[in-house]
Amino acid sequence: MLTKRIIPCLDIKNGTTVKGVNFVGLREMGDPVELAKRYSDEGADELVFLDITATVENRGTMVEWVGRVAHVINIPFTVGGGISSVEDAKRLLDAGADKISVNSAAYKRPELLSELESQFGKQCVVLAIDTNFEQGDWFVYLSGGRIKTETRCMDWAIQGEKLGAGEILLTSMTADGTRAGFALDITGKLASTLNIPVIASGGAGTTEHFVELFEKTKADAALAASIFHENTVPLQEVKSKLRLHQIPVR
Repeated sequence: MLTKRIIPCLDIKNGTTVKGVNFVGLREMGDPVELAKRYSDEGADELVFLDITATVENRGTMVEWVGRVAHVINIPFTVGGGISSVEDAKRLLDAGADKISVNSAAYKRPELLSELESQFGKQCVVLAIDTNFEQGDWFVYLSGGRIKTETRCMDWAIQGEKLGAGEILLTSMTADGTRAGFALDITGKLASTLNIPVIASGGAGTTEHFVELFEKTKADAALAASIFHENTVPLQEVKSKLRLHQIPVR
């Protein structure tokens, strides 16, 4: 069995790491470069950086801090936010990112996924999906959770895989920041249906939540933010707990 990945996520606003609950009420959590170095030293498998206001502010992700991160860590990292073209992606990959994550831009122009796969390979392309449960189903949201669409999460994920996404970063807005556990239902459905890895995001609050995710779904990785930033649940404590349950981790 492939080892499961534990991935700290750093939401970036104005060059600072922030975190909220259900995508609102943002609090500053520290310098992204310092946090990245800490997580790399603590044994994180990968990192994800999301410039959460780049799309809303109609600008690209800031390349400068991406380069600084690349100089202080030795693990793969993904960068997302404001990427709407092959040129945008190339700047970030040239600065040191290993993968790029696209969300709203890919939804508005799905061929972007195919363009990115053609230029950089499927392994570099992460499709981020923000989803909320309402009216009996999970729907896709855009612009950092500000705009609801009428597209079902499952339908968009399946289309995204066909178009060239090599991985799905699934964030449950319903669970985000609540520390009440991952959204097992939609995560499980996607992970069982798709042929590409699914990263679960939103809701991690205890080591048991990670165990539950991997025992009850086929998710390939678990992403968390505030519990790692505040050291409420240390990263190595999560891995130790998973090993106790015979869940393979690095």
